[in-house]
Amino acid sequence: MQFIFFHLMPWTGITEHGKDWPVANKYFEPERGTEFYQNYIDSMVYAEECGFDLVGCNEHHFSPYGLMANPNLIAAALTQRTKKAKLAVFGNLVPLNNPIRTAEEYAMIDVMSGGRLFAGFMRGIPHEYVAYNSNPSESFGRLHEATELIIKAWTEPEPFGWEGEYYQFRSVSIWPRPRQQPHPPILMSASNTESAEFAARHRAKMGIVLLMDLASTKENIRIYKDVARAHGWEPTAADILIGQHMCICDTDEEAQMHLQAGCNYFYGVLGGGVRTAANLVLKESRFYQGEERRAAVSQRRRDLANEKIEDAIDKGAVLCGSPDSVVKQIKRIHGELGNGVFNITMKVGNIPDPVVRKGMELFKERVLPEVRDL
Repeated sequence: MQFIFFHLMPWTGITEHGKDWPVANKYFEPERGTEFYQNYIDSMVYAEECGFDLVGCNEHHFSPYGLMANPNLIAAALTQRTKKAKLAVFGNLVPLNNPIRTAEEYAMIDVMSGGRLFAGFMRGIPHEYVAYNSNPSESFGRLHEATELIIKAWTEPEPFGWEGEYYQFRSVSIWPRPRQQPHPPILMSASNTESAEFAARHRAKMGIVLLMDLASTKENIRIYKDVARAHGWEPTAADILIGQHMCICDTDEEAQMHLQAGCNYFYGVLGGGVRTAANLVLKESRFYQGEERRAAVSQRRRDLANEKIEDAIDKGAVLCGSPDSVVKQIKRIHGELGNGVFNITMKVGNIPDPVVRKGMELFKERVLPEVRDL
């Protein structure tokens, strides 16, 4: 079993202002921001010492939800401060960026790290399209074409031209090429039916961004495997990544208290503006196919803001409690889903950094030895 230490780099202490969209950047304090980046990168480096196999980061815009407008900058810093952990960049948001620039920067990270990159090709969540003034109805089409273009840029040894529906380049020959051959492993979101099918068609590792419930996740895994087989390949457990919030403390009660507070801030404050902007996209575009699907996504976001941690634990959506409890929860999820990777977020909302650090140590000492060989 492999574990990813994933970090959103949230801004803490913003209270009600986080519910606006976009959030006014007058609330950002640059001096404090420097401390945030230093502390967060230190935590990601420490994750390697705590036995995490990969360290993860991602891309978000116009919000205190996450301070990584460019996750490649964080990954580049980590190439110099980690030695063994893979670097899982869970997005670049490919439809919003220049695909050749994405191919170049990913190749740089792979070479700088000695071949440790897991390259995320993400479509993004709806509000990113408001931030970058991009047509969300084209998101799947752009993601598909950009994926093909990036892979060709990584693997074609001679200069080539590209004339596509969305991208045109007279001549492409990137320097450097990736160190991993034929190219770094590709990660794609598979949190819904459309995305699961898309990831399977592109032979990418499937990532459930956050596990919502076991039944729908199990169905997405089935779809992913079926489509993969139809396209001539067989996924393994290592191709299935399950994302979950995790809080480990000495007791169940302490862990539940901290994770409940962190989720309240994460969904209620940081997620407020994101939901507002997302609703605009869902009403005005084909980002998700069908009115029923769009309505379900909007309702799910509202439900998460009011969910009790005890209920989330019961349905397997989070890992929370004492080390013994978390071991049982991990075994339960793995037994149900057969995944080979857990993508773990421990800095959920405004959970204090000392609580996160203590949880990482408990994970190393009392959880990992019990679940490593699952």
